[in-house]
Amino acid sequence: MRTLQFLSLLLALVFTACGDSATRTADTNDAAPPRTVDPTPARPVVKMTPVFHAAVVLEYDGKTIYVDPYDKPAKFAGFPAPDVVAITHTHPDHFNTEVLGSLDLTNATLIGPAAVTEKAADMGFAKIVTLANGESTAMGDISVKAIGAYNLPPAEDAFHPPGKFNGYVIGLGGERYYFSGDTEDVDEMRALTDIDYAFVCMNLPYTMEMDAAADAVLEFKPRVVYPYHYRNKDGSFMDTEKFAEMVRAGDKSIEVRTEDWYGE
Repeated sequence: MRTLQFLSLLLALVFTACGDSATRTADTNDAAPPRTVDPTPARPVVKMTPVFHAAVVLEYDGKTIYVDPYDKPAKFAGFPAPDVVAITHTHPDHFNTEVLGSLDLTNATLIGPAAVTEKAADMGFAKIVTLANGESTAMGDISVKAIGAYNLPPAEDAFHPPGKFNGYVIGLGGERYYFSGDTEDVDEMRALTDIDYAFVCMNLPYTMEMDAAADAVLEFKPRVVYPYHYRNKDGSFMDTEKFAEMVRAGDKSIEVRTEDWYGE
């Protein structure tokens, strides 16, 4: 009897450990092989690939999501055709017609603000969903909420005026992914909660200073943060390692992952 009890306890510990490992999300980039976690039937793993500038591809359970696909069309040739394309705003480093024109969009849903979707009617998307700031949509186990993204102080003649463009919180695989789009450290960003992975922009003069980005991250406290969109107008780059130091100094529990978003 004691032997059977011991074996039952041992099996329970093994299954618990396997379940814990399956909740971790893998991410990849061009410079390194993917860090993968064995999926389980109950919870497949999310594969996350930083591509270029603000472009990210998420793959989960046979579904593929492109966020702001940009740069050379060849960068996307190795990914499955998208099921969802989320575009934050109309600027060509986010809403890139050359890349979109190279993709098979016959089964893809476009999600974007009205400024984007009104330009996309003839691009071949299977479905188009317009989201204003604060609105949400869901497609099976994928959820998308639009978050305000704009410059401070708010002004109609700003690079990114209030109410016109989006960031997104995407729910996928039981986790929440925040993509800032082009914004400053607005109240809508600072009020976010329960974010697992945050992709936060910083560049001048278009978005925000690095210290503002770090301060916002320390307020909404994502589990993991990626600095992205960090190339300035003059071609220089924000110091993402310094950003990482600022965040770690303020809260060691936040993991900062710095990637080379501008390599070939």
